[in-house]
Amino acid sequence: MLLGYLASGGAVAADEPGAPQPTGSESGSSILDRSRVVVHDFTEGVARRVDSWFGDKPFEQGGKVSGQIGFKFLARQHENPDASFRFGARLDMPNVKERSYLFFGQENERELVTDQPEPFTRRELLLPEDRRQDQTLFAGVGYALRDNIDFRAGLRSGIKPYAQARYKKDLVLGERNRFDFRETIFWNRKDGVGSTTGLNFGHAFTRSVAFRWQLAGTISDETDGLAWSNSMGIFKTFGDQRSLSLEALIGGMTAGSDNVSETGVRAIWKQPVYRDWTLVEVSLGHFWPQGDAKDDSERGWALGVGFQILF
Repeated sequence: MLLGYLASGGAVAADEPGAPQPTGSESGSSILDRSRVVVHDFTEGVARRVDSWFGDKPFEQGGKVSGQIGFKFLARQHENPDASFRFGARLDMPNVKERSYLFFGQENERELVTDQPEPFTRRELLLPEDRRQDQTLFAGVGYALRDNIDFRAGLRSGIKPYAQARYKKDLVLGERNRFDFRETIFWNRKDGVGSTTGLNFGHAFTRSVAFRWQLAGTISDETDGLAWSNSMGIFKTFGDQRSLSLEALIGGMTAGSDNVSETGVRAIWKQPVYRDWTLVEVSLGHFWPQGDAKDDSERGWALGVGFQILF
């Protein structure tokens, strides 16, 4: 259903299993197939070994691994071209505990700690990153208290700890409307205690066309007041995991004389390019800095081409 697609943002997160699992028949088909099987088998091997330290229950009785590897090439007017790399995996292990899991990967450090919603990450806003300063390796353990509440604690590069308590609530309002609420309370040494709130409203006009309104706000010692982002747009699905979206974006900070820092528009096309676990995303946007950040030389077009492998 389209509302379900909108609730997930059209993507599979590494800590929310759902990617098609590799099968033995894929191992001899192509280099890409074999590479995916190798990554999956290595990750599962790690999960099996760690799980065996905690008991004798067979891994097949509830054990599962899933994850994603993503590359994105960005070109923004007046900026040097850039490329980013992401990966993440979740390991569910029967002997550790029914609701516990491990996770690891590489992500934007700030967005990892604050649990920033995917539509408002730098890579989706077509903003360049400094791979050394902005990205980090991470690993940790999570515990799902209920289906909509979980706790996570982990380490980032440089042995920097962080912790999160996450709550999600989904409401289906009739046959055509859906409302999602997400709250993350986070802690790390630099920010102390902070929080990120995400709101998402979707309305389906037809089975394949819907309106989506998304809001997110983060507050901590590192933010100038409340750092907020807002998007409104139309989403169209074409079946076979193909989709097109057109959104208007606005974001800023509540402190200071200018609340709005940038406005823009963004169009995104997604589709599989090889089987249903290899996805390509092409993004085209135009952005206008506002307030203190306003500079006519900084306004312009941005292009992003992303490639994602689910395992």
